[in-house]
Parts: sequence; structure tokens; C-alpha cells
Amino acid sequence: MEYTDITIYILTYLENRLQENPTLDELEEALHYSKFYLNRIFREKTGQTIGMYLRARRLTEAARKLVETDAPIIDIALESGYHSQQAFTGAFQQFYQCPPKVYRERKQFTPICPSFIEKTSIKLYRLEGWAA
Repeated sequence: MEYTDITIYILTYLENRLQENPTLDELEEALHYSKFYLNRIFREKTGQTIGMYLRARRLTEAARKLVETDAPIIDIALESGYHSQQAFTGAFQQFYQCPPKVYRERKQFTPICPSFIEKTSIKLYRLEGWAA
């Protein structure tokens, strides 16, 4: 399998499970390659590690929810994989340069990390044994 194919499979897996907070161990088990190999290939093709991509995607989706919904910030934090609002606020502020409350008040969504799929016009695959 080519590096590009593996990268597309990784992206498919991550995007289909973004709300489930997938782990490298789960990805390793699903694709039957070591997590170190998967991370190396992914970084070669995208310029970032799998963990970096996941954090950026979760925070981007959290930013979307802050602007498009009235959901409490704590709920968005927990949905984004953070165990506390404080941890979420710190990560969000580092990523977006302002706290979630201020971002919500601005009412303007800026996708700092849109899905790599959206940026490259790669289509998600329906992989055997995976729920799409």
C-alpha cells in the first residue's frame, strides 16, 4: 500500500471518529500498522503528527460549536476530549489567541484547521469493517 493510501485511510478513520476521540492505539489496531509507522507516514504527507491534526481539528470544531450553538462551554470542552473547562480554555486560547467566551462573543467562525479532506478534495473511503 502506498503512503498516500495509508494517509487517506488515517484521515478517513480520524474524520469518521472525530467525536469519539480516537487514539493512536485504536488506529494501530484498525490499520494493522504500528502507530510509529502510521505517525511517520502521516507527518511526511501532511506536515503534522496525527496528534497535532486531531487537536487542531477538535479545537476547530469546538470553535464552530461556540459560534453556531448555545451549548455551554463545559459541554463543548468535554465533547472535544478535554477533562475540564480549564484545560480546554488553555488549549483553545493557545490555538485561537483568545478564550472561548470571547471567541463566542465575536460570533465569527474562523476554521484554523479545516478537515484535511476539505483542503485537498480527497474523498473519504468506506473501509471494510468501518462504520462510515
